[in-house]
Amino acid sequence: MATQTPVVRRSRIGSAVASGRDLMRAFFARGSRRRRQEDVLLELLGQLRLMTEEIHRANLIQQYRLTLEQMDRAIDDPSLADAASTLTGLSEVKRRQMIFANREYGILLMAHQVGICDWEELLGHLRVLCRNQLFAEYWDRTDEHRRSLPPDSLEARVGAVVDVMIEELADGPEEWWIVGPSAAGPDS
Repeated sequence: MATQTPVVRRSRIGSAVASGRDLMRAFFARGSRRRRQEDVLLELLGQLRLMTEEIHRANLIQQYRLTLEQMDRAIDDPSLADAASTLTGLSEVKRRQMIFANREYGILLMAHQVGICDWEELLGHLRVLCRNQLFAEYWDRTDEHRRSLPPDSLEARVGAVVDVMIEELADGPEEWWIVGPSAAGPDS
């Protein structure tokens, strides 16, 4: 029997080593499984964030679609134009033109908000729009409307840019395509 004891000990040690090895494998397997679960969770959270942003953009587009429909009706019907506009002392034709100028500006702003055009492209479109005398008149007549905007809102920041462009264009620069701020971005 004395000869069996070392074998039993070896097998116990061998089995303990094997058990320890199995425990370590299980521990690391749980760790890697946990890491995989965390990675999957992070990926799902990222996708949820993207979906939330997409739903927000879709809601913006839908809201603006409704606004455009109302503007189109106001342009077509003078009585609705009177109800939709806060501008006073305008002829029927001029009121329709002001509503249309607002519509054009809004379309550019929405294109930027939903990611169709970046800041630099928005500036380029605004430079062209600001060259239009009817738009410049609309902009001048609606100055008080923009004063009520929160200063850090996108529309207030874009409005400040348009103010600069119209002011610089009033001086009649030959190189109209460079008026306004640089394309550094809306948060600069």
